[in-house]
Amino acid sequence: MDTDVTSIDIDAVIELMANQLADQMKRKNIVEPLMIGIHTGGLWVATKLHQKLGLTKPLGEIDISFYRDDFTRIGLNPQVKPSHIPSEVESEHIILVDDVLYTGRTIRAALNEIFDYGRPDSVTLAVLVDRGARELPLHADIVGLELDLSPEKQVKLTGPTPLALETNRS
Repeated sequence: MDTDVTSIDIDAVIELMANQLADQMKRKNIVEPLMIGIHTGGLWVATKLHQKLGLTKPLGEIDISFYRDDFTRIGLNPQVKPSHIPSEVESEHIILVDDVLYTGRTIRAALNEIFDYGRPDSVTLAVLVDRGARELPLHADIVGLELDLSPEKQVKLTGPTPLALETNRS
């Protein structure tokens, strides 16, 4: 059964995610992580989380277009935006943020790009929506929502203001 995403309070979900991240940082004794958002939806979510957590390191952003292993197969014609990671990745605790976790291929590409910058001490994955059906063995540490959607539906975050979820038939 498909979930109705129009009635979801995104701000409340992001608040919950921020609280979970703060608890995890406290448990792991991580004082000042480096947050990186994946273009575009992940960057919108990361911006909100960055503000709610009061992080002082600048927010990083990455575009994984050239790191995808499936862009030619699924017909992506990437409009590449520059990546910007404001500090060294080496020995950092990174919070990687994306809007929707589905097959895992975007996250794999993001990890490849991050490791091209250096070797972080840890990476915590935070996603607004986990819709399951992985093709790769990846999971998120922080999940805002788990949605049960039929495979022919897509879910995407629209924004930046207001942030909202929408589904489309593909």
